[in-house]
Amino acid sequence: MAFSDRLLDDGEPIWEAQYDHPFVRELATGELDPAAFRHWVEQDYRYLLDYARTFAIAGTKARDEATMTHLLGVAHTVLDEEMELHREFAADYGLTPADLEAVEKAPTCVAYTNFLLRTAHEGSIAEIAAAIYPCGQGYLDVAERMADLGDGDHRYAPFVEKYTGEAFRDAVAWMRELVDRCGERYPGEHDAMREAFLTSARLEH
Repeated sequence: MAFSDRLLDDGEPIWEAQYDHPFVRELATGELDPAAFRHWVEQDYRYLLDYARTFAIAGTKARDEATMTHLLGVAHTVLDEEMELHREFAADYGLTPADLEAVEKAPTCVAYTNFLLRTAHEGSIAEIAAAIYPCGQGYLDVAERMADLGDGDHRYAPFVEKYTGEAFRDAVAWMRELVDRCGERYPGEHDAMREAFLTSARLEH
């Protein structure tokens, strides 16, 4: 079994809790309170800045050129493309980029981003790979669940389309491959990788 699959097995209860979260169920059907989605836009915008930083730091720790190039490329893609989608969502609420940058992080967002950045600065490339994996795989899996629950014809459809699209699927597949490569190369780090994965998964939920 691939190491990424072993991690997902360990995290199955957390995944099930995410699937059952009211935000997920109500967004899927278009019934989510717009104020709740606005809160997500604001918080995730601030989260993504540090998520991009995490990939950039990871790039400096990569030992091969291809991995370094890809990690730094992901950091750029998050800043250039994924955050642009958030700016478009925010514009629907009359929020400007300056408004988003001025948002104060909620405590859970602080905890999550602090954990990612600490892992990036202090951890190995294997720990970082495990720590960033729940965000990508979690969003893909949750968005697929949303697509199954909803009819796709409501104001939140662009969210589901973004996180079930081919570009995002390719990004998650690469993250999974990185986790598996690290699991194979650094068997002595399996426990640390598992702990990093589960901590991020809990914070993601």
